Order: sequence, then C-alpha cells, then structure tokens
Amino acid sequence: YYVLNWLNEKSDVYSFGVVLLEIITGRRPVISRAEDDTTHISQWVNSMLAEGDIRNIVDPSLQGNFDNNSAWKAVELALACASHTSSERPTMTDVLMELKECLSLEIVRNEGHEKGHRDPRRMVTLNLDTESSPSAR
Repeated sequence: YYVLNWLNEKSDVYSFGVVLLEIITGRRPVISRAEDDTTHISQWVNSMLAEGDIRNIVDPSLQGNFDNNSAWKAVELALACASHTSSERPTMTDVLMELKECLSLEIVRNEGHEKGHRDPRRMVTLNLDTESSPSAR
C-alpha cells in the first residue's frame, strides 16, 4: 500500500481494526490452526462469532472479567474496521465514539463491584476527551 501510495484514512482504519482484534483476542493477526493451515484473525473471529459465545473470542487471560455487551460492541467495531470493503469501514471519529461507549459500559460494570474487591493491577485511568478528531495521514 505504501509503495503504491494507497495509504489513506480507510487503510489506517483497517490496520487499527486488526490491532484492535489482536488486543481483544490476545492472538496474532495470522493464526495457525494446523501445521499447514493458517487464517487471518478477522476470519477466525467471524467463525467464532457463529458459535455465539463472546467468551471464546476475548483474551483468556482476562478470565471472564469483562462486560459482555462491551466486548460484543468492541468485536463488532473491530470487524467493521477490518472489513475488506473500504466503504464499509467506519471513520476514526466513529471508532473513537464507539470505543468510548465500550469503555463506559465497562466503567459502569466496575462501579457495581465493591471498592474493596477491585484488583489494583487492572485499574487504568483514561482521558478520552478530545478537542479534535483523528485525521488521515
């Protein structure tokens, strides 16, 4: 893409979608299913979605400690970003809004837990307020 000068906002969105899938699943972008059988992470996630259980998609190191609705929303967003058809990919502004919603769902879930039982290793503070939206290169 770089050599052909095809880099644009939609190619950035695609790349971000793949990275987001890597973060969500804890897997590499190319997954080995057998010795000579590999699949792209987006294909693997789509096949797992057919089974309908988000817990089989999300990184097992989270040990189920996540909001299901937030996870579904994040997976759907990542797949939309990684769509093969560039016109079907969201803008980065839309991606940011969707990720803020995912974060809000997770924050609400965490606020429902008793403060004394929180794991301090998992606490992260994020300031997602922006005065401008991301732009293409």
